[in-house]
This record gives sequence, C-alpha cells and structure tokens, in this order.
Amino acid sequence: MSRSPLLAFDLRGKRALVTGASSGLGRHFARVLAAAGARVAVAARRVERLDELVSDIRFNDHEARAYSLDVTARASVVECLDAIQADFGGLDIVVNNAGVSDTKRVLDYRDEDWDAVLDTNLKGAWMVAQEAARRMVEAGQGGSLINVTSILASRVGGGVGPYCAAKAGLSHLTRSMALELARFGIRVNALAPGYVVTEINDGFLASEAGERLRARVPSRRFCTYEDLEGALLLLASDAGRGMNGAEIIVDGGHACSGL
Repeated sequence: MSRSPLLAFDLRGKRALVTGASSGLGRHFARVLAAAGARVAVAARRVERLDELVSDIRFNDHEARAYSLDVTARASVVECLDAIQADFGGLDIVVNNAGVSDTKRVLDYRDEDWDAVLDTNLKGAWMVAQEAARRMVEAGQGGSLINVTSILASRVGGGVGPYCAAKAGLSHLTRSMALELARFGIRVNALAPGYVVTEINDGFLASEAGERLRARVPSRRFCTYEDLEGALLLLASDAGRGMNGAEIIVDGGHACSGL
C-alpha cells in the first residue's frame, strides 16, 4: 500500500526555528510547526515575551525552547544559533519572520528610519539565513529556509517605501540563495502574506480606510493567521521538496487585483 500523501506534511523529527516569535505571525507559525510534530526554537529580542508561547506549546505535549535574538547583530545571530545547535543538535527548518515597519511620506523618511527597516527586514533575514545555512551545510542533511516577504515585494503601497524595498530585496535574495544552496540539499523559498488581521492592525482594517482597502481585494476579505498554515507547512515539509526559489502569495487575490 502506498504512503498517504498527508504524511509528507509530518514534521516529526524535524527541528525548526521561528524568528520574531514573540507576537503575530511568528507566534502562530511556531504553534503550527509544533502541532505538526517539530521541535521548535522560538526567538525574539525580548525573550521574556516568549515564556507564555513556550508554556502553551509544552502544555500540548510538544517541545519548545526560547532564545534571545537580535537579527540586526551578527554576534547575536551566531550566539542564538550556537545555543540551538547545543540544545537541538541542529536545525532542519528556519522561518525568517522577524520584521518591522514604519509609515511616513517618502520625503519625511530619515536615514535612521531607513536603516531600522532595512537592517531588520533585509540584512537581518540575510544574516539568519546565511548563518543557518552554514550549519546546515556542515551537517550535510539539507534543510528548508523560509523567508517571510509580503505582497509589497511586488506591489506598491504608499508611505512604506523602505518596507517595500526591503521585502522586494528579500524576495530576490530568496531566489539567489536557492540557486547557490540547492547543491547542498537546502531549499530556500518565500511566503508572501497579504493584509492579515492581527492585534496590531485590526483597528485600522476595521476602519473606513480599511474597508476601502478590503473592497480592492478580489475575495473581499483580509487573511487570517489560519490562511497561512497550508503554505507554511508545504514549504517546511517534504511535501514541498520539489520547491526551491518559489514565493507563495497568500492574500485573497489582492496582488492580482486590477489597477
């Protein structure tokens, strides 16, 4: 009897890292990977904010550990990955989720505003992916790197120029790393969410301006955390073993809406 295709999504025996896991998408991604069987390392700058997440995951009989991580500092990235190496013996999956945003008119952005967004969303993602890949190559067992981009990697939104630039750069970097790391059995893909209802933006999305934005989404709805689960598990698991350099857009059709 052939194996059920659903078993390809099983992450038992896998070790995963989720950056920016203290809130929002990262917090949900960690729970999803743990529920699929992975041992999960969760990381953020404020490690104390990860305690509840770790407790929740462990309460459901899954393994999780918290680590301090500032993705803008190479030393912090190395220290975090070395600690995970010591505790878990390595990593099979990395979800590069840490990110920040800012909203200003293009003429109002200062150099320090630009640096804050690019250092986290692009350079930080680069350093985490690079250092994780070094360890995967050394282990010789391959792995999956998942960069969280955005529909703003390919479309444009007003007031978020540095964010658009960072996510567009990360999208193309995903393909570049996929090309070079494929020979080591390492897949590098991107998950590009559209507008997702979170505790940070739910007020805006429910406002009159948010309703105008929703009207431009072909499905006439914003995404939820749960809408991203299938794409995440596909890229993380053996079910997506043929995918490399891909970017999965989950946005209710927003990116293909008419101009």
